[in-house]
Formats: sequence, structure tokens, C-alpha cells
Amino acid sequence: MDKKYIIGAIIAVVAVIAIAAVALGGGNSEHAADELVACVAAHGEEPEYGFDPMHGWGYHDSGTEPLIQSTILKRDENNSFVNDLATDYQISSDYKTYTVNIRDDVKFTDDTKLTAKDVAFSYNTAKEFGEGADLSSMKEAKATNDTQVVFTLEKSDSTFINKLTDVGIVPEANYNNESYGQNPIGSGPYKLAQWDKGQQFILERNENYYGEKPFFKKITNLFLDSDAAFAAVKNGEVDIAEVPVSYANETVKGYHLEYFDSIDVRGISLPTQMDEGKQIGSDNNTYGNNVTGDEAVREALNIGIDRQKLVDGALNGYGNVSYTGVANQLPWAFNSTIKDGQVDQAKSILENAGWKDTDGDGIREKDGVKASFPVYYSSSATERQALAVSVAEQAKELGIEITPEGKSWDDIDPVRNQVGVVWGFGSADPYEIQHQYDSRVAGEGYDNPEVLNDTNVDKYIDSAMSQDLNSSYSSWSQAAQEANSKYPFLWIATVDYTYFVDDSLDISNGTHLIYPHGGDIWGNIYDWKRVNTTENATS
Repeated sequence: MDKKYIIGAIIAVVAVIAIAAVALGGGNSEHAADELVACVAAHGEEPEYGFDPMHGWGYHDSGTEPLIQSTILKRDENNSFVNDLATDYQISSDYKTYTVNIRDDVKFTDDTKLTAKDVAFSYNTAKEFGEGADLSSMKEAKATNDTQVVFTLEKSDSTFINKLTDVGIVPEANYNNESYGQNPIGSGPYKLAQWDKGQQFILERNENYYGEKPFFKKITNLFLDSDAAFAAVKNGEVDIAEVPVSYANETVKGYHLEYFDSIDVRGISLPTQMDEGKQIGSDNNTYGNNVTGDEAVREALNIGIDRQKLVDGALNGYGNVSYTGVANQLPWAFNSTIKDGQVDQAKSILENAGWKDTDGDGIREKDGVKASFPVYYSSSATERQALAVSVAEQAKELGIEITPEGKSWDDIDPVRNQVGVVWGFGSADPYEIQHQYDSRVAGEGYDNPEVLNDTNVDKYIDSAMSQDLNSSYSSWSQAAQEANSKYPFLWIATVDYTYFVDDSLDISNGTHLIYPHGGDIWGNIYDWKRVNTTENATS
């Protein structure tokens, strides 16, 4: 889900290109084979609080590679859990206690030893701050000795194992909330060498890293907007750059396009309640919409909109249709009964529900209410804008007026439970279903923004939480299916991640990790290398 803490300031002027060129020694300049220059922060953007896992660095819905810090577990290319700091772990039969044993040979970059106390401190602090991984089910983390930490939960939660990938570990003795993000001490494969805010950060390989060392000794990552990133590609100033799908069909000499399927889905929330002036959540937001509060409108949009046209147009063909909000790669995916693009049937549903165009202006109305509502999207996300505009065009044929409006998240937040919003979701943790649909969290932050109130959904979620993770997938699937039957979202598509990659760079497609919301381009950095280079990765 989109998190405000990762929305930083991005320099989007031509001057940045000049700064980047200086940093690289000029356009088309040569740099060492084991140095990498990238611009791949298009989704995560610059971290507002620096490189601090307590403020969300390294977390993007399912534990992405933080580079500077270690995590307890990681994921492999098959989306299976593998040890990082952990040597083994045990889970109690009631899923309320997770016991993890960790390595005893790990040091932070300040040469102090990493112990279970640092792990416990990191998790307790991350829970207190509440800006990254959802640790709401955790009561406390406690070190029983230097190499064992016990996580005690408030309730049964078989998904908690996913959270063991989510938090980068920081040193208890040297952690300072105000300054750590600018000068992070970690135990990961890299250490921060330089951060020029608004411009770039530079990482250097941690030669004391306990694991397999990456080939690249130095990574420079530039903060550029999409136009500037593509310009940097054309000027030969970067090895790899993430670009919007609108650029994906361009050709640049010396580069090739890499694109990756993701579980990152886009959908428009459709408030399920009528606007009665009531408030919800700790922000006391007013919720409800007198157009989408009618299920007939939500159903008509779901069957009347042609999603493949949206993928082909707004996403330039780089994506896959989604009717459910659950990517096909996930084990709780299910087949939808929705057949879209049925304009006539959608019109009939609206007519039968009393939505008619009595004044001939092309917009239906019912009981004096026009079938008109805004859809907000983050103004910095070009693909969300394209989707919102394209959906609005198709909705006209149904007699529904949608007004796309680009806003900052500060503008969207106060009305997120009243208007349609283009959201991004996509996690390898099924707990995301709870965030999307559970009535008990509706209106809290970005949870259940459509304010769906379905006790059957809540029961399926509770059942899933108290089962073995693999066994729970069917219950998570049932929860999502039950929720989707009320059409709380207009799910559209999973998006592809597209990169221009220098022909000399091999980013090892075969070992790429599953791409959650926000992506995880660095997930297999250990396998990246230069083509036809003989330099030893551990030299």
C-alpha cells in the first residue's frame, strides 16, 4: 500500500541532469567495471527520513532488500523464505510465539557485534514508530540470550513469518532517531558512503559482510523524475534506469529493455457506504459517497469497463488484467466471475436500479443525484493518471461521469474514504487482504479505504490467521472472493516494471525476486555482474 513516509522530494529539473553528469564525470563517461550507476527509485523515491528501517527504509509491502541492513529472513526467486540472520526458527502451534535463533558471527559496520538484543530492539522500535512493517499483532520481541529472540504476539497470526523479512536490523547501542537515517550503521552487503539530498546516494560494498559479496563495489543511485531518467539513458549516464511504461517501446543504442511481471496491482476504490456525514478512523475522516454507495454503480463499472483496453492503452501493453486485486502468482489467487466490457449489460443494471438520464446531458441521475464522482490519483504517478483518465473516458459510455484529479497524498488523505482513489497494492504477505477489506480496520490510515462492512469477510480473515500459513491460503482466498462480490474496488491490472539496462550489465533475470508494490530491483543484487568481465566478485 502507498505509504507517506516514502514520498520524498524529487528534483525534476534539468539542473539535476547536470549534477548527475558531474557526479559521473560527464555524459557517456567511463567508470570502473565494478561500479554501478542507477536510477531506479521511481517508485520508492527518496526516503524522507533517510536510510532508517525504523522509519520504513527497506520495507515496501513485503520486505524488499534494504542493502545497508540485514534482515532475519529473505525471499528467494521462488518466493520461499531463506535465512539471512536466522539460523532456524520455531513457531508455536497457536501461532502466538515465534522463536528465532540468529548467527553469532555478524558485525555492524562500526565493528560492534550484532546480537539478539539488536534484533529485539529493532522490532520493538519499528512497532512503536508504526511506519513500515505491520507489527500490530506483535506484543513484544525479547532476547533470551545473544543468539535467540522470541516474538510474542497478541493474537494468533500465521502470517507473522512474513514480517521476519520486513525489518532491517539497527544497533541498539548506537541508534539515534534523529540522526541514524543520515549515517546508518548496518550489517548488510553495502554501507552508505554519501547522500546528497535530492540528487543521489552512493553505497560502497561492506567488505566485512558475512554473506556472499556482490560483484559491484560501488552503487550510485540518482534521484531523477521519469523524463530526466530517460534523458540520462539517452546520454549514456546510467547503467540501469527504471522508466514509466510510456517509454518502454523506445529504442536506445547500447541499452536493452528488461521488463518484469509483478504482483503490484492498480485499482480504484469505490466507497461502499452512503455519505451520511459520519466519520471514521483516528483521523475522523468523513466517509461515504452517494453514487458509489449504490452497489449497482459499482457493479456496472466492474462489468462495463474494458480492462484489456486499459492495459493496451494506459499501460502501453505492459501489464496483466486483474479482476480480483490478487495477482495470479500468489497462492491465494482465484478466478473471477466478472466478464468485463459488457456495456449494454452495465447500462441495464443502472437502468433497473433507477439511474436514468432524464435531462439528456449524458449523465445518469437518481433521486436528484448525478452519477458523477471524482477519482483522485497521485500526481507524481504517470500510470495512475493514465488509468484514471482512460477509465473516465470509458465510463462516459455508461452514463457515469468520473472526474480524474491529480493530487498530493496530503490532499488525498482527508477525502480518501469519500472519493474514488487509484491505489497500488501488492504483497507476498496475504495479510494485505486484511488491510484491504477488514471492517475492523476501516478508515485507519489507508486500510479498507472503501469502508466495506462484511462480517463474513472478517470471519474468513480470523480463520486464516489461526491456520498453518500454507493451509490458510484458501481462507484468504475466500475472504477476497466474498469482498469482491460487493465490488468495493474497480480492480484494473498488475503493472510491469520496465528498465533500460546497459548492454554490459547482466541483472540475472533467472534469480529475480517477485516484484511487490514498489518493486524490489535490488533483491538479487548478489547475482548482478558485468558481461565479459573477469573481475572476481570477492576481490
